[in-house]
Amino acid sequence: MKKRTIKYTEGEIGRFRIIKDFLPPPDQLVLRESNVKVTLSLSQKSVDFFKREAKKQHVPYQRMIRALVDAYAEKARQ
Repeated sequence: MKKRTIKYTEGEIGRFRIIKDFLPPPDQLVLRESNVKVTLSLSQKSVDFFKREAKKQHVPYQRMIRALVDAYAEKARQ
């Protein structure tokens, strides 16, 4: 398959309109929650499960476990 070369030119590239910047500043994009470190013993099969599933989603397995515990706590609070 032959690659096509893209040729860029100066000047306008078509019809466009400028929109107002609607994004929040970077420090407001990620809200940090205060976390508490705990030691928790889990079964090997549970850890293996979370590692496998987290790898599929490309996230750390600890984050996945934390999200599960947070979801459970939120549901129990209601």
